[in-house]
Amino acid sequence: MQQKRITVFCGHYGSGKTNIAVNYALARKRAGETVSIIDLDIVNPYFRTKDSEQELRDAGVELICSDYAGSNLDIPALPAAMQRPIADRSTTCVLDVGGDDQGAVALGRFADQIKAENDYAMLFVLSFYRPLTQTPEDALDVLREIEAACGLRFTGIVNNSNLGDATTAADIFATAERTEKLCLLSGLPLVATTVRADLADDPALRGKVVFPLHLQKKPI
Repeated sequence: MQQKRITVFCGHYGSGKTNIAVNYALARKRAGETVSIIDLDIVNPYFRTKDSEQELRDAGVELICSDYAGSNLDIPALPAAMQRPIADRSTTCVLDVGGDDQGAVALGRFADQIKAENDYAMLFVLSFYRPLTQTPEDALDVLREIEAACGLRFTGIVNNSNLGDATTAADIFATAERTEKLCLLSGLPLVATTVRADLADDPALRGKVVFPLHLQKKPI
């Protein structure tokens, strides 16, 4: 993926951006970087970065999120601590932004600062297996809505089209043509196609730019 100090993951509800953000933060930490991950998903409390809090802490990744994340008191409140890793240029900062334009409004609070530093990647995560992003045209509409809401432009696309535990390599690349069309329509590059970690060595994926994922599990 695009290696920048600040990496922002945005996408439609259910696109899998939170799982990717967690995996990406852990990967940057394994590379020897000081990493903070910010949970800006104030819209959908079901899959949250906070669900991986223990795994992140054990790896030495700082997690910053709302005090109400994962509770039935979840409200759109942003801790002041979120400002620090965005401003601290010695820290690798990963942001998990809420779905669609409503969630992207929270990112807009930091847009001017992020643009001023100009060391960021903002990646549009999509799954063509989700109901409202089944076509490149629909996905483009979501992409543009998010940009308008937060005041930042996307720099790349991550194809996270999958069927969860049932995904095969064939399922992933069944969406390749639609992904190429979205790249053409948006003018953005495809920076990675995600695959479940146990599929990363599938012969069908050889020569492809893939990002292996360990699926996030909600705590019991």
